Amino acid sequence: MKFEDYRRHDMTALAQLVASREVSATELLDTALDRAAAVNPQINAITHDLADFARAEIARAPQGPFAGVPFLLKDLGAQLGGTATTSGSRAFKDVRAETDSAIVTAYRQAGLVIFGKTNTPEFGLAPVTEPALFGATRNPWNLDHTPGGSSGGASAAVAAGITPGAHASDGGGSIRVPAASCRSEEHTS
Repeated sequence: MKFEDYRRHDMTALAQLVASREVSATELLDTALDRAAAVNPQINAITHDLADFARAEIARAPQGPFAGVPFLLKDLGAQLGGTATTSGSRAFKDVRAETDSAIVTAYRQAGLVIFGKTNTPEFGLAPVTEPALFGATRNPWNLDHTPGGSSGGASAAVAAGITPGAHASDGGGSIRVPAASCRSEEHTS
C-alpha cells in the first residue's frame, strides 16, 4: 500500500480494508515500518523495534475488529510479555515483562498488530518527552518543538503518519498536551 493511501485511513478504515482483503496485514505493517524508517530518525518517537513480533502475530492471523492494523504501545504502563517496559528509565531498561498487561491483552484480542513502543519521559513525569535513556522526541511539524509528554512519542508517531493510532495514557494531560502540540497547521485555524 502506498503511504499516501495509508495516511488517508483511520484505524477502522484500515481494518475494513484488511477484512475485505483489499490489503493484507503484512502490507499495512510494511507501510508503517517504511514510514517509521523514513521519519523516526528525525523525531525519535519509536524506541523499541518489535517488527519481528509483529510479523509473528500476523502469521497467527489476528482476529477482532482491528485485525491487521499496525499499532504502537507507549513505553509506560503497558506490559508486553517478553519485552522491556522501561517507563523511560535506565533502571528498567533490561527488565522483561513475564506476561501481557490487561490493556495489551485487550489490544491483541482486538487484532491490533503491535510493532513498536513509543518514547515517554522518565516515569511519565514531565510535560516534554526527553528521557535520558532514549533522548528527546521531536514534534514532526517542527523539529525545534516538543510533542509534549508523557505520551509524546505516541502523539509524534501518529502525527508523522507512522500509524493512525497508538496507545497513550493520561494522568494529568499526558495525551491531551501531546495531541494539542502535534496538531498540524491545517487544523489549528
